[in-house]
Amino acid sequence: MSFSSSRPSSPTSSAYAPALAPFGWDEAWEAEFAPHAGQGLVPGRVVRVDRGQCDVMTADGIVHADTAFVTPHDPLRVICTGDWAVVEASGNPRYVKTYLPRRTAFVRSTSSKRSEGQILAANVDHAIIAVSLAVELDLGRIERFLALAWESGAQPLVVLTKADLVPDPVTLAHLVQDVETTAPGVDVLTVSSHTGEGTDVLAAIVAGGTSVLLGISGAGKSTLANALLGADVMEVQATRDADGKGRHTTTTRNLLALPGGGVLIDTPGLRGVGLWDAGTGVGQVFSEIEQYAADCRFHDCAHEAEPGCAVLEALENGELPQRRLESYRKLLRENQRIVAKTDARLRNEIRRDWRIKSAEGRANYAAKRTGRY
Repeated sequence: MSFSSSRPSSPTSSAYAPALAPFGWDEAWEAEFAPHAGQGLVPGRVVRVDRGQCDVMTADGIVHADTAFVTPHDPLRVICTGDWAVVEASGNPRYVKTYLPRRTAFVRSTSSKRSEGQILAANVDHAIIAVSLAVELDLGRIERFLALAWESGAQPLVVLTKADLVPDPVTLAHLVQDVETTAPGVDVLTVSSHTGEGTDVLAAIVAGGTSVLLGISGAGKSTLANALLGADVMEVQATRDADGKGRHTTTTRNLLALPGGGVLIDTPGLRGVGLWDAGTGVGQVFSEIEQYAADCRFHDCAHEAEPGCAVLEALENGELPQRRLESYRKLLRENQRIVAKTDARLRNEIRRDWRIKSAEGRANYAAKRTGRY
């Protein structure tokens, strides 16, 4: 598809395809860019952002651009790695004028008390959650990553790294089963960058689009990225023997083209994995609980002590692990608090429900004391 302009000096969108196709450019992006064609602007994929500046891969190569025109008060609308930027064709400095509408966005809550959202990557097809087998599995943290991944619109994939450190196949199978139970509807892949196990399978999966690599420090993300890139591009540091944690070898989010096709966004290790308006993602992670809940007697069942609660029945029958239910409740509460801070209507609903439950509790207590309960 070609978008010609009445100004012959302006390049057509089709001219960008050969150079930008390895970075994810397609006909749909071409159509999104069409309104900007012929205005002295060119498209490019943001490969790195740092302090109001960004590196953009254009048809003419990497361009260093200023993001001053697209730095709104909303932190979720700032330029981020993975965006398709609309950049001035010339100038010194060159400026990003806007960015094309995002298809997906990976967002977490910041660690600040203001609970602002932070966008980590945009236009991602696969969210690769790297989990090290060198330390004890933290299933709760995996569930958090999965909730954010599902909410982003990307397809999650859990990659268990350092599989060579678990030589017993039975033990390894049990660990994989634990993660599979934690991640319904998600593929779980064991890999070893040391032996090469699983890296070919992972390379085939990520060849079809844009992938973001997520995990805590020491999860083996940089080593995994190097395995996919076929070269030591990312710096790697040893993890501490005591707790398996590593230092931040990646300090910025970088987008890299993979030799087998597709692009990879490597991210710094995340200390905190706070939810950000991820109600749908939480429901996806705990899909079996949502299925049980559909059979509860009351549509607003809280799954705590209500009669006819199918979730509690599954818990009593041993079909639902206690840890899963507790984690589900915890993430729902956390997400509700985050949303309530920016949603006045929801805050009022929470206060109203709290007042109703408090009144019911006082009434039940009074009934017990008078013998009428």
